[in-house]
Amino acid sequence: MMPDPATEAFVTHRNLLFTVAYEMLGSAADAEDVLQETWLRWVQVDLDQVQDQRAYLVRTTTRQALNRLRTLSRRRESYVGPWLPEPMLTTPDVAEDVELAESVSMALMLVLETLTPTERAVFVLREAFDLGYDEIAAAVDKSPAAVRQIAHRARQHVDARRPRAAVTAAETRAALESFQRALATGDLQSFLDVLAPDIVLVSDGGGIKQAAVRPILGADKVARFMLGGLRKTAETITLEPTVVNAGPALLVRLDGDLDGVLAVRVEEGRITGLYYVRNPEKLTRVTAETPLTRR
Repeated sequence: MMPDPATEAFVTHRNLLFTVAYEMLGSAADAEDVLQETWLRWVQVDLDQVQDQRAYLVRTTTRQALNRLRTLSRRRESYVGPWLPEPMLTTPDVAEDVELAESVSMALMLVLETLTPTERAVFVLREAFDLGYDEIAAAVDKSPAAVRQIAHRARQHVDARRPRAAVTAAETRAALESFQRALATGDLQSFLDVLAPDIVLVSDGGGIKQAAVRPILGADKVARFMLGGLRKTAETITLEPTVVNAGPALLVRLDGDLDGVLAVRVEEGRITGLYYVRNPEKLTRVTAETPLTRR
């Protein structure tokens, strides 16, 4: 049985719509809710009146995501400890799409959190999806001239905080292997050899699991924090390399149970960022194994 035209169009563009919502919200669960809201509106539309189905769906998704983002921004003010995006398993084709890979990286998504909801929407639509200013203007209910100004302001803001360029895949793999050996041996010097002097570690327990109440800065402090955690843990720790948000990561298991996802950022051969998501409410997409693919 052939799907109806509305369903067929929605399925065709669903991956694009999910990625737009996820980059704006940093949450797969909220992105799915936005897609459901978009679908409910889409099935009420007279398709004969829609000139560009993709643009219409992106516009609707953006508006729904903006509404939810404003609510989430207030909710995150009372979040316990640092907030990290929900980690997403990603397929190799995402990493090959340089713009998409950077836009879903943990480091850049944290930078996007510092933008206003409208700035974030404009930045995502322009920088990650290369939409025209007229199309973005229709999505955010602004004039094209205003959108140009917002895009310029958002780009300057992000560029000032954007992480430096990542190294090659081989160097990243070598750094990750060295880091795993340091975790396995618990040797302080091994940690210091692979951690960049200005490394930042951010852990997100969401008030459900224990995590550092604020980011930890500097190689020595990060190394000693991790060594302290290793010494306090009686369970058997296993580390499984994976790819989340188009970057290297480790699935951390304690006695076989998933404890969290540790996303790793490598620059100039050393680890400059560690992002540890322990909040179990943010681990469902990892355990469900539904990777994000290229739009």
